[in-house]
Amino acid sequence: MDYLKNFCVKPGSKVHLRKIDPDFSDQHESHKHALPEIKHYVKKMQELQYLLYAEDRRSLLIVLQGRDAAGKDGTINHVLTGMNPQGCTVTGFKVPSREEAAHDFLWRYHKATPGRGQVAIFNRSHYEDVLVQRVHNMVPKDIWSRRYEHINDFERMLYENGTHILKFYLHIDPEEQLKRFKQRIDDPTRHWKISDGDYAERPYWDAYTEAFEDALSKCSTRHAPWFIIPANHKWFRNLAISRIVADTLDSLDMKFPEPTVDIAEIKKKYHEIVVAEGKTGDAGDGEKAGHKQRKIT
Repeated sequence: MDYLKNFCVKPGSKVHLRKIDPDFSDQHESHKHALPEIKHYVKKMQELQYLLYAEDRRSLLIVLQGRDAAGKDGTINHVLTGMNPQGCTVTGFKVPSREEAAHDFLWRYHKATPGRGQVAIFNRSHYEDVLVQRVHNMVPKDIWSRRYEHINDFERMLYENGTHILKFYLHIDPEEQLKRFKQRIDDPTRHWKISDGDYAERPYWDAYTEAFEDALSKCSTRHAPWFIIPANHKWFRNLAISRIVADTLDSLDMKFPEPTVDIAEIKKKYHEIVVAEGKTGDAGDGEKAGHKQRKIT
């Protein structure tokens, strides 16, 4: 299956979330069955992010949206497993500060967009302003309804300045959300994740469904597509997103920049030092031991 095509919201189409199966896991029967493919795409992300950083011409913005307990934090942890943190930033957006609220709604998001060679991940995003504010009537309809156009213009401007945008909606059903809430209650190491807001938002499930559907329908464009990711199975969510990120970066046909020095002359100087100092140039055991890979889950 072509995940880039099959999970993408076609520009101009109308999304109906109830018709999309959050339990979908393609041909994979289990996490164990999918693990080799997950590892493959994590490694591919790592290699392509290195190339993105070296090329230093463009950037990648990953937007994560979903209901409470949909798995945004888990997705971030998985994506970062395959990326060098030196070239990656993560920004979580909560209730605007007094300073942020004093500016236009896009001001705080623009400051966190990635520079050339960088990957930025938004945990929640500028779409909160057509979700939470809409559902809870925090601003009039004539204000939030105009924000879809502002968002599209904002994303088009980023794209035209070299930022590639991937937006992921993590799709879970009410039963899966309740199951994850219970896991947080039963596991003391997850108690810190519990908030009154989780349960306060659940009665608005249908209102959020409508708001998400409008945002996904109105703001999926060729240059900033939305992907609806079946997320009841965390491992499949991770597989689908890492594959889409890797395939997108691969499609950019990135190239390493030409060296800014005379390589032949550098080699000559290196060999002169090796001869003069009697070195082999090999890394010591201590240096080799320092390179450890994070476990892929």
